[in-house]
Amino acid sequence: MRKYSWLLILLISAGVQAQDPAINPKLLHGFWKAQWIAHPTASGTQFGVFHFRKSIDLPSKPASFVVNVTADNRYRLFVNGQSIGTGPARSDLANWNYETYDIAPYLKAGANIIAATVWNFGEYRPYSQISFETGFLLQGNTTAEEILNTNKTWKVTQDVAYEPLPIDRPALQSYVVVAEGEKVNGNNYSWGFTDASVDESKWAPARVLWYQAKSRSYGTDGNWHLVPREIPLEEEKKQYFNKAYDENGKQILTTESLAGNVGMIIAPNKKITILLDQKYETNAYPVIVTSRGKNASIKLTYAEALFDDKGQKGNRNEVVGKKLKGISDAYILEGGTKRLYSPLYYRTFRYIKLEIETKEEGIEFEELYSIFAGYPFEEKASFKSNQTNLSAIWETGWRTARLCAVDTYFDCPYYEQLQYVGDTRIQSMISLYVAGDGRLMKKAINDISHSFISDGLTQSRYPSRDLQVIPTFSLWWVCMLNDYYMHRDENAFVASHLQGMESVLQWYENKLAPNKMLGPLSWWQFADWSWDWVDSIRVGGVPPGVSKGGSALITLQFAYTLRRAAQLENALGKKEKGVYYNNLATQLIASTYKNCWVKEKQLMADSYEKNSFSQHTNIMAILTDAVPAAEQPKLLDKVIKDKSMTQATYYFTFYLFEALKKVKEGDRFLPLLQPWQDMLDRGLSTFAEQADPTRSDCHAWSASPNYELLSLVGGVRSAAPGFKKVLIEPYMGNLNTMDVTVPHPSGNIVLHLDRKNNAVTGTIELPSGITGQFNWKGKTIPLKAGSQKVSL
Repeated sequence: MRKYSWLLILLISAGVQAQDPAINPKLLHGFWKAQWIAHPTASGTQFGVFHFRKSIDLPSKPASFVVNVTADNRYRLFVNGQSIGTGPARSDLANWNYETYDIAPYLKAGANIIAATVWNFGEYRPYSQISFETGFLLQGNTTAEEILNTNKTWKVTQDVAYEPLPIDRPALQSYVVVAEGEKVNGNNYSWGFTDASVDESKWAPARVLWYQAKSRSYGTDGNWHLVPREIPLEEEKKQYFNKAYDENGKQILTTESLAGNVGMIIAPNKKITILLDQKYETNAYPVIVTSRGKNASIKLTYAEALFDDKGQKGNRNEVVGKKLKGISDAYILEGGTKRLYSPLYYRTFRYIKLEIETKEEGIEFEELYSIFAGYPFEEKASFKSNQTNLSAIWETGWRTARLCAVDTYFDCPYYEQLQYVGDTRIQSMISLYVAGDGRLMKKAINDISHSFISDGLTQSRYPSRDLQVIPTFSLWWVCMLNDYYMHRDENAFVASHLQGMESVLQWYENKLAPNKMLGPLSWWQFADWSWDWVDSIRVGGVPPGVSKGGSALITLQFAYTLRRAAQLENALGKKEKGVYYNNLATQLIASTYKNCWVKEKQLMADSYEKNSFSQHTNIMAILTDAVPAAEQPKLLDKVIKDKSMTQATYYFTFYLFEALKKVKEGDRFLPLLQPWQDMLDRGLSTFAEQADPTRSDCHAWSASPNYELLSLVGGVRSAAPGFKKVLIEPYMGNLNTMDVTVPHPSGNIVLHLDRKNNAVTGTIELPSGITGQFNWKGKTIPLKAGSQKVSL
């Protein structure tokens, strides 16, 4: 193994996972003995990067050594030079996460160095990062580990090599609120800060902050109220670039050299540009290992796609004649041997442009690679069929979903990294069905519940240091509670959020007009990125009827949500409330039909002015039974075929697909995937926010086909709370054969089906203790636990 002088060591041992070790129950309540520490003179609120360290002597290598760690804004923990983990998982000051590690595998008899890099980007931090001031905290889990408690015995140094490199927003012409870039001067960097040989006489004793560390349950004043991390550590995995091009688009460097010893030497006093192509979009820490090159500079600029002279992306695989613009980092080389540079934050990219300028000494490039970063989802589901393009849609959709999940869900990884509820509801269903993992969904529900404002609504995205309220997203948060209730047997958790749910519904109920449709509404009543709605005010995506009152779409979304809330109230002991919500939903639906149905068009208008029609409103009319069941297939046909209506974007097609299930028209689904196939044909490696021209090339809501391939084509759905019963109602369309696996809390649901005309045969396997029902073309077969044959 090569020995490097690390700028930042990234790879995490697979054996260290947050929350695997048991947390000492005493730390869940009351004060901690460890103290928050900081640099003695540096600002606690401005941009700064700091290294903390402490040396301890151990008589022998321990079998277990558990510590609890957190920081503001973020940290990376090292034990004897080995990176152990990074955090904390983002939340807010009232729910500040800490990670728990057993570091025993990295300790040894004798001297041990425990170190951490802590950074606060101050005003340059991402919008998803809430902060009070720079601080670091490490608490030993028991008396045995308290030797490591943070206090004034720890040493600290500010790394003056770092300064912010702000994003060039005018060049991007977009809303960009992720972490800004960094500029690092290797001549000033604290090389080897994790090594035993470091001269600690140049380090200062840490300053102890005056407020005590404490758990959230201890309701006193303070700044960080500590809670255990609810989710596992992010996955970090090495990956290599696929291609490298010069400034003329000519390929340089072989695939083999990019995956090993690069062996590229750049002579003194040269300026060159190299374009690295990962082949697919990723979230990753780029890594550059160099020798020599004193005072040379390398600027790294990251992009999802390249742009032509007209500002269009076109085919994402084409590089000739295109330009790259994006978020940048910059690095000045110190000239040492085998120096490794990687930024503090992971970046999102398919392409990286390296602008290299050497001075008096040439550079030897030894390695170029990246470290993938993401929530450690496992792909437990599978979908295979005789239609080969579906495999590419599946792979691309899953990559999209993965890049939009780290310590929260993201709407998009490149531009925002914010957990919007509208996106998150769709992402959560993908997580449940593809990974069988509800932990990030549960955290998301909690995160959003922490964001309530005095109006009684949640914020639209959270955690966020910038207030934004989209009341329709508060409704989707209520629906997420119902989704979780139907797929996980955790009624106490769901019940803990009923008060918040009722607050959201009361806000909307207070806005009802005497005719039982919603009156004028405040805040941003976003429904979808449809810019042609005539009543759109201030910002896009607002349907008609919002400002004046009488929005059919928002009234029906309210009714849709009331039905799901009623189910929760009935199941969790508040039946009177459940009856009330159901009755209210019935009134809203009847009023909307009375005031907005246009008989001549056989469509639901967007408002009672009846001058605008959309797919959205008519989809919701189907999902709420605002239109009689017998008329719903005909209405759905209009929704699909009538292009004069305001069209749903990739986001709201999730609800179109749900309408297919409701009307039992699932065989129409596969042809509706053409826009996703078009994205693949244009070289996208993830699915975009909307059709070209699009801002984001990776947007979570566009990964919904993965969920639908399992729940609609495969037909696997929860038929009872907690997923205790299963409904399998497949819609194979023109598929001849299909193999589907869906993870379930009790095991896997596995089906193999062969279709010939209108007949189906195959085998279905349900987990132990789970029963269900198989539906096919109006016929039904009961299902039992274990394997069974079906034929209809």
